[in-house]
Amino acid sequence: MPLSASELHRRGVEAANARRFTQARRALDTAAARTDDPDLRARIDGTCAYVLAQVGEPGEAEQLCRAALRRPGLNDETVALVSGQLGTLLMQGGRLDEAETTLSRAIDALTAQGAETTELANCLMNRSVVRMQRHELRAGADDLRRAIAVYETTGDESSLAEARHNLGYAALLDGDLVTALTLMTRSRATLAATSDLAAAISDLDRAEVLRDAGLTTEAEELLSRAARAFGAQRMRQARAEAEFHLARSLLRHDPAAAERAARAAARRFAALRNHAWAARADAVRLEAHQRVRPTHPVEPAEYIRIAKALERSGFRTEATALRLSARRDGGGRMPRIDPASPTPLRLRAHEVRAARAVGRGRDRDALRAAADGLDLLTAWQQSFGALDLQASVAMHGSDLMFIGLAAAARLHDPAVLFEWSERARHLSQQVAPVRPPHDDALADDLAELRMLRADLAGQDWTTDARVQRLRDRVRERQWAATGSGGARHRRGLDDATAALADDTALLSYVFTGSDLHAVVLTDTGAGIVDLAWPAVRSALDGLRADLDMAALTRGGRMGAVTERTLAARLRLLDAGLVMPVRTAAPRARKLVITVPGVLGGVPWAMLPGLSGMPFTLATSASRWLAVNDLSGTRSAAPEGGVSVRVGFATGPRVPRASEEVRAAAAAWRPDPHTDTTDPEADPGARIVTGPARILEGSDATVAAVTGLAADVDLLHIAAHGRHAVDNPLFSGFELADGTLFGYDVDLIPQVPATVVLSACELGRSSVRWGEEALGMTRVWLHAGADCVIAAPVAVPDDIACELLSAVHAGLARGEAPVVALASAAESTGLRAPFHCHGNGF
Repeated sequence: MPLSASELHRRGVEAANARRFTQARRALDTAAARTDDPDLRARIDGTCAYVLAQVGEPGEAEQLCRAALRRPGLNDETVALVSGQLGTLLMQGGRLDEAETTLSRAIDALTAQGAETTELANCLMNRSVVRMQRHELRAGADDLRRAIAVYETTGDESSLAEARHNLGYAALLDGDLVTALTLMTRSRATLAATSDLAAAISDLDRAEVLRDAGLTTEAEELLSRAARAFGAQRMRQARAEAEFHLARSLLRHDPAAAERAARAAARRFAALRNHAWAARADAVRLEAHQRVRPTHPVEPAEYIRIAKALERSGFRTEATALRLSARRDGGGRMPRIDPASPTPLRLRAHEVRAARAVGRGRDRDALRAAADGLDLLTAWQQSFGALDLQASVAMHGSDLMFIGLAAAARLHDPAVLFEWSERARHLSQQVAPVRPPHDDALADDLAELRMLRADLAGQDWTTDARVQRLRDRVRERQWAATGSGGARHRRGLDDATAALADDTALLSYVFTGSDLHAVVLTDTGAGIVDLAWPAVRSALDGLRADLDMAALTRGGRMGAVTERTLAARLRLLDAGLVMPVRTAAPRARKLVITVPGVLGGVPWAMLPGLSGMPFTLATSASRWLAVNDLSGTRSAAPEGGVSVRVGFATGPRVPRASEEVRAAAAAWRPDPHTDTTDPEADPGARIVTGPARILEGSDATVAAVTGLAADVDLLHIAAHGRHAVDNPLFSGFELADGTLFGYDVDLIPQVPATVVLSACELGRSSVRWGEEALGMTRVWLHAGADCVIAAPVAVPDDIACELLSAVHAGLARGEAPVVALASAAESTGLRAPFHCHGNGF
């Protein structure tokens, strides 16, 4: 028996909602041929219109809806339903004012029917999207919550997941990235089970969260994948939207690629006669052009034309942003910015004010505008506690930061440049985290990731769908669980100089985007040293390759050649970075160094000018001053004995790991001829509360090592490490049962004061947005460690073994980590890029 038209329509609706559009069209065409009922036929046409719009025929879709509404004899409910569909088409076409009017009329009519139906909830969902695009977030969220209540009552799980996902999108637009990611991640599994296209649509929005969080690499991978999926299904509107968002993501770090992507998206929208979205893409194209070719300004009439098109369509926030860009070069009045505007728009206004001040030669005005913008960013960051989110969201302040640094450098005032150096250092660490409680579910997810990494050894494990799903869940849990403890206080130049001992200098290296400077502070004052950035940059090119080659080719003819090449490069870096500042601080015997991201890979300990010099690489001067016992820095040794609990762990495939940790542990054994229980016997002695604990072989599991870390004051790990450039919190080191990730560190209730990472690459960092760096060293410091000893490149096992054993001998004598490391290098004659990070004093 043939299926009825009603049943075929129902199946067509289900197929359309699952994005199976070919199947939907077959069912709907057959249904239309089998009915003369005007109401059913109009509803069938409304569903057909939805399908047509999805596959790139929006004009035909709108005509079909309007023709259906002109049919005589339709009941009120049918008129409301088809009007709701028409409103959805208008929304997708960017005609927001018309869309809201039409959808509101449909919602009022359906509400008058007296029942909270799925059809009503669908209209509410669509109106919420319109309101979100107009940045009417409270009204949009109210629509979504009402729709969610209906879906919960009807048991429509896929629609419920979509509504909760959209509530996450509202949170995104309101700047609440944590809630946005949480809701979207938790909805994705249900949406993905519906169809691959539903998953792609979910990923499109999640990519916007990651983009706004500064995680652009991952966002762009999602957007590219979504664009391909939509293209394969001939969903031209959705594909163009994905390309539009890709252009927005590329804008700050690759404006030339952003310009190409925006131009392609604009062409696709124009072909669809979607002039509103074409204007959105053109706005991105103009901003990219401004960044790529600042000396070839866009005609003012072009800005005006596109801004008016955005305004007409209801995209008022984007119109204002474009008008701001048009004013960046200094002409005309600034548009008024509502205090309730989105944070990125208000940040853009500060950028433009600062850039205009620079153009007029008014550097102090530029500094004020840039500082106001960064204070706004700080207020936003105070809602985040997670390290990766704090670091990556700094993207939104990168332009402001470089404008401020350059203006401060031009003023050449040590106090001003030091202030901006500290602003740069604090951009990703100014919010103190509140450590989350132990999360068993997060621990289970990390354990599963360890197994997958082992199973997928030898290939790019991060591309596996299971890994990506777990990675998203781990990040969502960590973002949601890590709270904010308020902003950390920045210290000024006077505070810093007053705190320095007469033998200690503080060197703050500052990169403005085009020039390199150093603020040199001693107890007697401060000065600025201008450095030759082109020479330093030339010496940095190829440095990592030389360091890796030197670690691999020791001895023999090739080893000698490599050693000479590296030595020459290190001399150039020493001449460019160290000698000028040492001349400015001739009495210094200890150094505190802060560096921008571009200098994050410098092997400072191998530079000739720092030979035998104790130094620490501080995350910022303010952080160093906050954790340092200033009175203690002025004395050679602590008064009395100190109780120290020491732990060691080894990983697989490190030939001399066992020898290294046992030799190092031997330094902590009390001398049987010395009464170390009596501090009077040796004022510098350290009292050990028991023998050093060592985990080796199968005993050195992730659980055992994290448990050991929670119970000792000093932890030393000899294991192979790996740095994950795209997501440094997935960096880690290999233990008996898999990788201990950066995320595992947050599960340790109290981390050791000192951590030694004898592992390849674990001192390495990823530069985030010009000034920020993030790696395993920062993870331990963020979690509460005072000092981390690590290397940014591979170090041969025998050198690590001998050098670090000598370091422990110094630590056991009561020497500060910086002194122990410098003394070990001198006594062994070994030069290796092990550094003290944080507070090594």
